Parts: sequence; structure tokens; C-alpha cells
Amino acid sequence: MKTIFKVLFIVFLNQSLFAQSPKVLIVTAHPDDETMFPATVFKITRELKGTVDLALITDASGGYNGLVASTYYDKNLTDSATGREALPLLRKKELMCAGEVMGIRNFFFFDQLDDFYQLDPKPFFEGKRWDMAFCEKKLNKILEEGQYDYVFCLVPSAEQHAHHKTASILAIRAVKNLKSTKKPIVLGGRALNKNYTYDFDVLEGFPETKIYTKAPVFYFDRSFGFGEDNKHSYMIVADWVKACHKSQSGDMNGSMHRGDLETFWYFDINKESGIETTSKFFEIIRQSGFMTK
Repeated sequence: MKTIFKVLFIVFLNQSLFAQSPKVLIVTAHPDDETMFPATVFKITRELKGTVDLALITDASGGYNGLVASTYYDKNLTDSATGREALPLLRKKELMCAGEVMGIRNFFFFDQLDDFYQLDPKPFFEGKRWDMAFCEKKLNKILEEGQYDYVFCLVPSAEQHAHHKTASILAIRAVKNLKSTKKPIVLGGRALNKNYTYDFDVLEGFPETKIYTKAPVFYFDRSFGFGEDNKHSYMIVADWVKACHKSQSGDMNGSMHRGDLETFWYFDINKESGIETTSKFFEIIRQSGFMTK
């Protein structure tokens, strides 16, 4: 009886928060970036019956760490010349495989060059790497038509790839400049272990990335055990998603079954009133499905 009341409460809370089921747009640079928060997405689409779309900024032609994948695909994916030719199609197919697991509805491909590993996002915004006018126009249209409740991107911390930072800043700026009165809440995601010491405040030179200090770090614990002998957890969802990205066999091998928490950081551009809404949203996510804590 207690469980029934708990389920009814969650349904009521979900309906009171969203006029319809929650709608989320993910904005990332590369296929496999979404492995930072796949279980949260799975719960939104599969359990809350929400919709999630994904905007991929690069053409996915980089990432030459597929040593084992080279045998699987019968192509030398550690070679940049081969990778430039083969990876765009392979990695997009892998992303769609991951999207099937997570329940992604639509994919939007921006096809900007996945050039090389770097840390400085400034050249991108100066038009030296990507066609930012094109990216901004396309993303603005997606946001205007999508009427999303949330936008998920990666936390743009200093040590991150410049592509990650640029994609996240692009998403933050697009929401900030959105003319609609209804603006989605932008969250920066990152997978961390329970005993993490990581912290983020702002990316130097990009004040729009500042975190709202009064907001908590929202999270979903994908390692929480349930069912027979507690041997089940949503960690398996993250592993299913990672397993789709076979061309990145080196990186995925190192990340498999790791990262207990999918954490989300609340940007300062969001309204203060959205903190309570987001807290309730993550409470619904945690309590849905198999009633994780």
C-alpha cells in the first residue's frame, strides 16, 4: 500500500511540474559525450515518458583510439587518414545505437570539423575552427521549435577538450539569447564517483558559464543497487551506451562500469525559481522506475 501511494505521488508531482512529459535537448561535441549522463536520460524517456533530442556539433571525424575496434571494423582506426574517412559515418551510427538505448527521439547534426585535441575554445568563437554563425542559427531554431524544459551539456571546466567547452558555451549562450519567454534550464553534466572532490565555478574568460552558487549539485546515483541481492543497478544502462561506441574502444574500456553519480551543475543564467523545479525533477527521476534513493 505504501508503495502504491508513493507511485501515485510521483505521478502527481510529475504532472504538476510539467504540462506535458519533460522535454530535454542534449548539446554535445562528440558521439560518446553523452556517456556522462545516459542513465538520467534513460529514466526520463523510458520511465517518465519524456522526450530527449540530441544536437551533435562535430562531424565525428576525430578520436583515433580504436585499437581493438580496428579489428572489429577491419579498418585501422588508429590512423588519422583512415579515421577522417571512416569515422564520421561509424561514429554517428554508434551514437544512434546509444540513442536507441537511451530513447533519443531526434538527432541534429551540425558537422563541424572534429579537428584535433586542444584546450582553448576562443579560436572557435573567432570563427577560425567552426562556422559559429551557422551553429548559432541552427541551435536557436531547434530551441525555439523544441520548447524544451531542460538543456543538458557538459560542465565546461578548464581541463576539458575545447570542443566540449565550445559546445557547452554555445548551448548556454543560445538559451540566454532565446527570445521566448519560456526558457529551458541549462545544466552542465559530469559523471563522478561518490567521494568526488571535483568542483566548478566558472570557465575563465566566459562569464556565462558561471555556476549559481546557491543551487545544489543535482544528481542521479546510477550505482544504487536493487532487486535480487541488490545485483541490479542503472549502471548497466551506462555500460550499454558505452558499448555502442566501439570505435572508441580505448576510452570506453577505461570508463566501463565507472562513475557512480551523474551530476548536474546549475548555471547562473538560469532563474533562481528554477532551483526548486529542478530539485523536484531530480527527485522524480530518483524515485521513478525501481525506486532508487
